[in-house]
Amino acid sequence: MNPAISKMLQKYDPKTADDAVQALREIIQELALLGLWRAKFFEHAAFYGGTALRILYGLDRFSGDLDFSLLAPNDTFDLVKYTQSLEEELGSFGFTVNVEKVDKAIETAVQSAFLKANTRNELLVIETGEELAKLIPAAKVLRIKLEVDTEPPLGFQTETKYLLNPVPFAVRCYTLPNLFAGKMHALLFRKWKNRVKGRDWYDFIWYAANHPELHLAHLEQRMRQTEHWKEDEPLTEAAFKEMVTDAIERLDVEQAKKDVFPFLRDPRVLDIWSADFFKAVARQLKFV
Repeated sequence: MNPAISKMLQKYDPKTADDAVQALREIIQELALLGLWRAKFFEHAAFYGGTALRILYGLDRFSGDLDFSLLAPNDTFDLVKYTQSLEEELGSFGFTVNVEKVDKAIETAVQSAFLKANTRNELLVIETGEELAKLIPAAKVLRIKLEVDTEPPLGFQTETKYLLNPVPFAVRCYTLPNLFAGKMHALLFRKWKNRVKGRDWYDFIWYAANHPELHLAHLEQRMRQTEHWKEDEPLTEAAFKEMVTDAIERLDVEQAKKDVFPFLRDPRVLDIWSADFFKAVARQLKFV
């Protein structure tokens, strides 16, 4: 195994097949970020979403997708330009990963691709052990979705974060108050197969506990783009808090728990979840 990959694996110490797959997923995610950096992708785009929070800011749950936003709208952007760089970067560390752009039936501003690899084969690459690898079906495919918003709502700020493994490199990302604004837009308005996305509510708690500052003006821009805020006046703290309270009162807490459960190392943290708990969490928020 490549020594740099061996070092990356040390922080996981996988004991089960699920642990090993999560470790593999995150290692491939970080190598993909390295490949994008080498291809100068971050001169045009910023990393955001749950995986950005996990890799760059220490969110204590796993996350599957790689979400990016262009720094300014660009209808000529083409994600295909970066697929070869991703495959070559991952290949240089011994991984066989195909990157396939998604051709959508309906035209949207979000371009998507999947990083696909044979799960069992790649577990052997990181030497998690044949006994764990054999627990994975031979044909099981590891999929990591990569999405780029080519018409992002503006009014956000970015910063540069540095990763040291497998080699030092830089990632442009949203600042935490802007990440929080994006998370709250998803929590309040995301339509996800008519199911509750408990991961949004878990992240909401994490923000309140660790980085409670939310960029309200950027949230407003997101809401105007999706037509969830059509008023002439700016979005106010009072209006936002009322929306959050309404969302909490509608929340199916048990369904939210079921959604986030597979992404947690210690599911006991969900025991306290209730409407009253979420309302108390909401009172911890601050606005910038």
